[in-house]
Amino acid sequence: MPRTTHIFCASTLYGAATLAAALDAGLFEPADRRLLLVTNNAANPETTAPVDRMPGFARVRERFDEVLSWNETIAPFHPGGWSPRADDIPLWERYVRLLWGLGDDEVRLAVESVQVDPALALCQVFTGAPVDVYADGLISYGPTRNKIDPLVGTRIDRLLHLDLVPGLTPLLLTEFGVRPELVPTEAFLKVLEEIGGDETGVSGAGAAGADDVRPALLLGQYLSALEIIGHAEEEELHLRMVRGAVALGHRRLVFKPHPVAPPGWSRLLEEEASRLGAELTVLERPVLAEVVFRELRPALVVGCFSTALLTAAGLYGLPVARAGTGTVLAALTPYQNSNRVPLTLVDALLPDLADGEAVAGWSMPSAERTEELTALLRAVGFCMQPKIHPRLRPEAETYLARHLDQRTWRYFKRRRLTSLALPGAVPAQLSFLTRNTTVRRLARRARALSKR
Repeated sequence: MPRTTHIFCASTLYGAATLAAALDAGLFEPADRRLLLVTNNAANPETTAPVDRMPGFARVRERFDEVLSWNETIAPFHPGGWSPRADDIPLWERYVRLLWGLGDDEVRLAVESVQVDPALALCQVFTGAPVDVYADGLISYGPTRNKIDPLVGTRIDRLLHLDLVPGLTPLLLTEFGVRPELVPTEAFLKVLEEIGGDETGVSGAGAAGADDVRPALLLGQYLSALEIIGHAEEEELHLRMVRGAVALGHRRLVFKPHPVAPPGWSRLLEEEASRLGAELTVLERPVLAEVVFRELRPALVVGCFSTALLTAAGLYGLPVARAGTGTVLAALTPYQNSNRVPLTLVDALLPDLADGEAVAGWSMPSAERTEELTALLRAVGFCMQPKIHPRLRPEAETYLARHLDQRTWRYFKRRRLTSLALPGAVPAQLSFLTRNTTVRRLARRARALSKR
């Protein structure tokens, strides 16, 4: 009987912690070997620490028999931009099996972001291997960002995800009938406790003084690197976080920058905080936000649309607030950008930092509110990927006909609604046109001619 090997692919410590929690909870069948494949997807991997050199990784490492590097395996190619040519797949599988000592093992994969490389490339190399996907944050509540080859999509059994918004079901990979499965919150928190037990540098942040005042934690995302907004706009977004936190009475602030963000931003924030009579400390070491939550127990967590906002609220019961989501929603292009779902979810669910009363009175959504969020996200999901999820059209039409108003317009674009012949594309008195098949057929022809 052939030996079985499970290969778990992770590009972040958050992802590795999710896998560890799933293993602890018994969500994976026993295997003869468990390999953790680390991939560094940073633009310049040579200057960015990989997962296996992050503080706290040693405790996660204990769940696996060996740690391998995808970057070293495919060098000099970059993990985010390489996939095997179809004719070369047998050669690559033979090479990888030889390099990793797999022999004729039966392989099972667990990957994140299966619609893009490196996860997609790994699935292509091991043709026929069963695949589990684990969610990489709030993006899993939205549609698959690209059409996946059925030779890969039909091999996916489960989508493992954390219960970040109780009652909300991921839309990711539902076009293949992939079943979602929850990773128990208790198991995930236990893993984070283990990671936090290692030397992380959080305790030296200097955020809490002798009076034991809990700080406000500001989360940076480095959105300009993703070309979502410009450097100056992101600078202003961080400054807005500082001003908003101080306006709510916080005098001790901690800023957790993105690992590859420029240091100049931190200096600007320190100067602004000082000008406003507050003290700001920057976390220099690349530490998981969830570890910071556990160690500092901040009085408030502020961010734009980071997944950490929902882990702070849902897993740790911390007060949270959003900043700049309206600005980023207006600037986000194209409409099908996968960041639109996290943005929409955070904007619709969390209180605005500028509204002190809303921040003070906010709590996790009720079942009724969760149903409203589900309807909104499915409408947005259809508008983003109508060809992948055509069955969502009736739901999108119903939502837009009933709920499109001044508050919800920010989640849609009239041009997008027009191209899909959805309610809201034209004035109400002409809405019958969007349901007319002849008009829709002529519109499609007109678009085709304009493209030519």
